[in-house]
Amino acid sequence: AHRLYVAFRHELAVRLGDDESRITNVSAGGMPERVKCLHALLAQTLVMGEGVNPIGDRVLEAVTEEFSPSVCRCGSLDD
Repeated sequence: AHRLYVAFRHELAVRLGDDESRITNVSAGGMPERVKCLHALLAQTLVMGEGVNPIGDRVLEAVTEEFSPSVCRCGSLDD
């Protein structure tokens, strides 16, 4: 997951002309040395698809009853 994230970000940076020197070898949630936030790992699964980050996949599976990436819930909780 770490290597795929870094490669994905590098491809975007090249297209956008961005400088990655400040974040070399650091990826979502501080990988590969630590996992900071599950939401960062979930975001990687949502952006890159299932099968890339097994922890992000597990988080998505765990929240499926409350959240679906294919359904927009832009109303208030009282709706």
